[in-house]
Amino acid sequence: MTNQRHKSALSHLAIALLLIASGGWAHAGEVAVDPADNGADIRDDTTEDADSRSSEVAAAAEDFVEVVPEHSLDVPLAEAVTTAEGLAEPLLLLGAEIAPGTSQRLSWSATELFEGVPVSTPVLVVNGALPGPTLCLTAAVHGDELNGVEMVRRVLHDINAEKLSGSIIGVPIVNVQGFRRGSRYLPDRRDLNRYFPGNPKGSAAARIAHSFFTHIVAHCDAMVDLHTGSFERANLPQIRADLRNPDVVTLTQGFGSMVILHSTPSVGTLRHAATEAGIPAVTLEAGGPSQLELTEVKHGVKGIETLIGAIGMIRKRRMWGSPEPVYYRSSWVRADSGGILLADVSLGSTVREGDLLGTITDPMNNARSELRSPYSGRIIGMARNQVVMPGFAAFHVGITTTETPVEDDAQQGEPAIAHEEESASDDYVDGMSE
Repeated sequence: MTNQRHKSALSHLAIALLLIASGGWAHAGEVAVDPADNGADIRDDTTEDADSRSSEVAAAAEDFVEVVPEHSLDVPLAEAVTTAEGLAEPLLLLGAEIAPGTSQRLSWSATELFEGVPVSTPVLVVNGALPGPTLCLTAAVHGDELNGVEMVRRVLHDINAEKLSGSIIGVPIVNVQGFRRGSRYLPDRRDLNRYFPGNPKGSAAARIAHSFFTHIVAHCDAMVDLHTGSFERANLPQIRADLRNPDVVTLTQGFGSMVILHSTPSVGTLRHAATEAGIPAVTLEAGGPSQLELTEVKHGVKGIETLIGAIGMIRKRRMWGSPEPVYYRSSWVRADSGGILLADVSLGSTVREGDLLGTITDPMNNARSELRSPYSGRIIGMARNQVVMPGFAAFHVGITTTETPVEDDAQQGEPAIAHEEESASDDYVDGMSE
């Protein structure tokens, strides 16, 4: 078992070097290897269930600080490039000055290992020759989610700084400690994406979150946070966004042919903290954890590059097919019994109410049960074939509906969905990677 863990750590280190070290970026110093995974990671299948989220309970009890004043563009995001005036200015980030029309690789140090050795992660920056907004791309906030790492690398190395209006900041591996261990979590088993915007005097997770938010996110005018499914689940490439925010809607409309799912971000997530600070943010989900899936990577890269063109940061506009549906409601279908899950549908499948999604077979007595869709819609997330326990979230159905996000005046702007009793909001949040 120890040899396998060592091989896993070396494998992830090799991936990091292959994905990030290419191109003409200035090289950052080497970082120390994290302690081996002790096997104590929390393996719950939810991110918001109060009865099983031990790491998330700690986050809820921790005080967060407002690390930046409200950040907002002087003009709507859709007009940020066309209304920009004058010459591009140097970008000041992490103690460096990136001149207009140039690219640079910087290093962000979040914390230290137990040995007192600094832990750093690369930050790729392209400062355009023309004025415009700053778009940030973040990946591997969960250390076992690899698709976003490669998306950031491809996008940043393919950008021509001389033709770019504004700046793009890419952080391929935010949770470098979890990444090196092949784990979703930090070494103390906390989920980093439950601690933003953080606290400089809080737990290790809160301190890392505060450092990242203060030194990088605060410089963004818009952000795309890249994720995959969690715990052997995969997601159809999709954008998760709060569609009540006009600048967030501008981001979602720029991705081209990609499914959009309305989602009010949970407190503690990077998307929530950024939006609260006036930085419109969306989550791009694609594929599953612990492996590189090139089809999903290409889909995500194409969407991001389409977005960059759609908001005018690159003059060449990329047109990408017809828009995909927008889903305002979704629900997870759960296993009612334990056993071997075998799917009868695939990601992207269109289903009708009552359609067979998969079967669960008890390997001991060969008893078989069926999972059927309670709604008409589309499969936007699903568990890979595996052994499951009762209650495991197996299939995520985007529900076909004409309902749109509405504001509840009685709750002073708190989010609500029409026909809330049918929204299955608890099931929607449950099982999300973000």
